[in-house]
Amino acid sequence: MSQQAFAGNRGEGVRSDCFVELEISSKGGIQIALESKVERMFGNQIKELAVNVLEELGVKHARVHLEDSGALPFVIAARLEAAVKAANPTDRSFLPEMLHTENRESDRSRYRFSRLYLPGNTPRLMLNAGLHGADGIILDLEDSVAPDKKAEARILVRNALRQVDFFQAERMVRINQLPAGMDDLAEIVPHRVDLILIPKCEHGSEVVQVAERAESILAAAGQQRAIFLMPIIETALGIENAYQIATASGSVVAMAIGLEDYTADLGVKRTEPGEESWYARTRLVNACKAAGIQPIDSVFSDIENMEALLDNARRSRAIGFEGMGCIHPRQVRVIHEGFKPDPEEIEKARRIVEAFREAKEKGLGVTTLGSKMIDPPVVRRAEQTLEKAARFNLTGS
Repeated sequence: MSQQAFAGNRGEGVRSDCFVELEISSKGGIQIALESKVERMFGNQIKELAVNVLEELGVKHARVHLEDSGALPFVIAARLEAAVKAANPTDRSFLPEMLHTENRESDRSRYRFSRLYLPGNTPRLMLNAGLHGADGIILDLEDSVAPDKKAEARILVRNALRQVDFFQAERMVRINQLPAGMDDLAEIVPHRVDLILIPKCEHGSEVVQVAERAESILAAAGQQRAIFLMPIIETALGIENAYQIATASGSVVAMAIGLEDYTADLGVKRTEPGEESWYARTRLVNACKAAGIQPIDSVFSDIENMEALLDNARRSRAIGFEGMGCIHPRQVRVIHEGFKPDPEEIEKARRIVEAFREAKEKGLGVTTLGSKMIDPPVVRRAEQTLEKAARFNLTGS
């Protein structure tokens, strides 16, 4: 009796991936048939890796047909593991070595001006994602992954978290909508994810479920570190519960709005000016500010219109948002431009901070700059402007 399974991608346009056909049998040992343009140079290494993966997963007898399209070892390992688990479910895993350059932790107050979504089952888009300069890289397990590919995407994302250098970007994963998303956590939490996005969140109890499960997994793995949460609000009910969601757990550092699903829930068309979502966006901003977390705006879906994207980013910043989502790398630079403080703001902020410093030296609690009174809240806003200027290496000159 044999068990067959498939995993991975193949066909025209597929790169940095592989396709695995696996048949587990009761005898015959491990037989590997490899198709690869680099077989002459790396064929033996690929076959050796395949044998190691199968043996680690407890497979002693199998026939494997592997079509390689330039996959890195962590991708090949993920595809083989996915095929084995589809044919014969097992609790065993084959974990690639952890990349030492990624041994760092995030910070709850770091800037999240841009977060770049990457499909969780497309390895070629992951490999150089950190070079685009986004503040966060999102490996997506939800909308960008077909239902029948969810299980193998989970393993690929896990391996990417261990093996891909995302440089200074925050390592994020968007899990599936609960309750399915709870199954994603075991594969990603122990593997240096910094932040988990919770899609279509409508109640604070959903946030609590994710936070408690993540803490339990970390404890079982013997890890003591913070994993942050970013609920995504995508329905009218979620908007009405925004403050409850924002304050449901101390792990929440930001909350985002998803306007494609929100406008669909309202039964209206999403427009560029955005009047139809004005209430939802301002309510989410207010809830985040009241909770002391970062409000993050929706993605901008027209990847060709950079001028409209820049206008949208500036409008977002004007109403209090502190970042946006990106669905294409070229949007990152434009979004950063939209969230930069302009030279006049920077110079005014400098003058405010300097005037307040001089007032404190004289023992004064408040002072004026021109006809405007300067008190601590005004100073804090000026300091935030200067912090943002430093993030973008701006001098104000």
